[in-house]
Amino acid sequence: MEGLALLRAFGGEHDREFVEARIEEIRKLLDDPALTEGVTSTPVTTVDGYGLWAPTYDGPNSAFDVDEPVLAEILAELPPGPAVDAACGTGRYAALLTARGHQVIGVDASPDMLGHARTRLPAGDFRVGDVTALPVADSAVDLVTCGLALTHVPSLGPVLAEFARVLRPGGHVVIADMHPERVLRGAVPPLRDAEGRPVRVPAHRHLVGDYVRAALAAGFRVRRCVEPLLDPPAGERATDPGPWDVWPWSLAALVPEATAAADAGIPVMVVWHFQL
Repeated sequence: MEGLALLRAFGGEHDREFVEARIEEIRKLLDDPALTEGVTSTPVTTVDGYGLWAPTYDGPNSAFDVDEPVLAEILAELPPGPAVDAACGTGRYAALLTARGHQVIGVDASPDMLGHARTRLPAGDFRVGDVTALPVADSAVDLVTCGLALTHVPSLGPVLAEFARVLRPGGHVVIADMHPERVLRGAVPPLRDAEGRPVRVPAHRHLVGDYVRAALAAGFRVRRCVEPLLDPPAGERATDPGPWDVWPWSLAALVPEATAAADAGIPVMVVWHFQL
């Protein structure tokens, strides 16, 4: 955050006093033993990571306040019909779709997440599967949704091609995920394994143009792109970095001026509406 703030100051957005305050703040941070020790985390697969996260995934999770209103706006324009919720997780999108009259197939690679989805929607049709190999027939549905999942795939092309395969002509895709600028800032789920050790799931920074290129190659056209912003966090300056499993978010409160400067005007998510 300090470095990003200084880069924006270099671009002319802040004055010399701001720059000197950031440099002095960096010196203090470097002398803080709680920060110099750092954290070493072990990579785990998405399936294993979400298996660990499943019991607490649904709340509190502030991300839901960002994507669900945009999803609701888009769904309001679409008639109910057969749909796939790809990477459905605990079934929150599936529940929203079902409430609007869609007949939903939920697909996820994590059996643990699907267990929670089946509890949420006992009559739902939930299947184990991957976003690049959906257990759904060709041209079977009118809508595909996918929320907070594609950051974990290395390439968007195969995913959008798979979504096109299961859609009927004229079908719709709605995707929400962390904005690439947020991935750059470390917006990756921090988790503990069964022994309490830090682990991280894969995170790939897909640029806005990567989504467009993958969608066009799969035969989609862009209907809508929304990049929701968040208000800067309010509150007092933190005096310690907090436990490692709430990093990097807790670290931002140590340097609120730098965080506000680094995050000014930066979207938290990107939400897409494509049509085949």
